[in-house]
Amino acid sequence: MMAREPLSSAILLGRELGTGMVLFYQVVAERFGLTIMDLRCLDMLDRMGPLTAGQLAEQLGLTGGAITGMIDRMETAGVVQRERDATDRRRVYIKPTPNEEQTNQIKPIYASLRQALEEELAERYSPEALAAIEDFLRRTIQVLQQQTQQLSQETAK
Repeated sequence: MMAREPLSSAILLGRELGTGMVLFYQVVAERFGLTIMDLRCLDMLDRMGPLTAGQLAEQLGLTGGAITGMIDRMETAGVVQRERDATDRRRVYIKPTPNEEQTNQIKPIYASLRQALEEELAERYSPEALAAIEDFLRRTIQVLQQQTQQLSQETAK
């Protein structure tokens, strides 16, 4: 059997990483009665701040109808709220609903993951190697975003 080229091996590992992340987020979402897309939406709002439904749809790769249904479901569940813009009443922002109990339950999950990753990576890799890994991941994300956009445009034709 021929040895894999380094990039081919990295791509295969990236696929496995993607699967591992999806499975992790699925378990977290189910624990809180959410879907994985609900969890991704909440993460997006946490990182970017309040967004309009259109902005969320674009960031998550959803249609207008799909994002409206998702926001309706999440609003009913009490995890997001719609809030009109004070300067332009036509614009509505989606914001996470403060839920101290849920926050107190979810923070330790992510803290545990972060601690495990930091312990595993900090012990094995130099700061220079970690910087190279970070660069590789950032560039991989850029390629994924470009390919996703290209596929979306081809599908829309």
